[in-house]
Amino acid sequence: MAQLRILLADDHPLVREGLAMAIRSRHPDIILDFADSIAAAEVLARTHQGYALMLLDYRLPDADGFSGLFRMQHALGHTPIAVVSAYDEPQIVTAARAIGAAGFLSKSQPFDALAQSIDELLHGRTVFPPVSEDVPGLSDLRDRLKSLTTAQMRVLTALVKGHLNKQIAGDLDLSEATVKAHMTAIFRKLGVSNRVQAVLAVGPLFDLQS
Repeated sequence: MAQLRILLADDHPLVREGLAMAIRSRHPDIILDFADSIAAAEVLARTHQGYALMLLDYRLPDADGFSGLFRMQHALGHTPIAVVSAYDEPQIVTAARAIGAAGFLSKSQPFDALAQSIDELLHGRTVFPPVSEDVPGLSDLRDRLKSLTTAQMRVLTALVKGHLNKQIAGDLDLSEATVKAHMTAIFRKLGVSNRVQAVLAVGPLFDLQS
């Protein structure tokens, strides 16, 4: 039987070590891969197929809000991804669930509770703290975002940051014509007509943090 493999993305070495200890306390033989950025995690996703789980820090140097989750959903396919964060406000937790995260783990959880939550995730269950607040429209937006290709998601992320087509083309090593084609497809899939409407539609998902 192949060993289980988990991808752990967090830019703080002590947090990575704490999560690793929580995992190995119940699964000592599991293989752990570590990344300190979304770009590094994407490389690992291309290198290793069949991750059992990804634990993803909500805030990484190259990701804003849930943009990192969107990118890793495209990179990992059906691999469950749990968001790990010190920010556990109800709106963030609800948004994570609505856009397809498998769980939400607070960095303030006691060690034993964290280990239990990870064990639940490895058994195919979802793990979220109880919240009462709802974020209207996120389920529909999630479905629209899931229809975007990886390239379109990268363009959308740059668009939300306020980058112009020329800058997006340079950063992503694309032609401006290709960027424009991606923009047209993004607008169609999101049900909007222009850049401003696109940013207004998805901006909150990239900014949900205190």
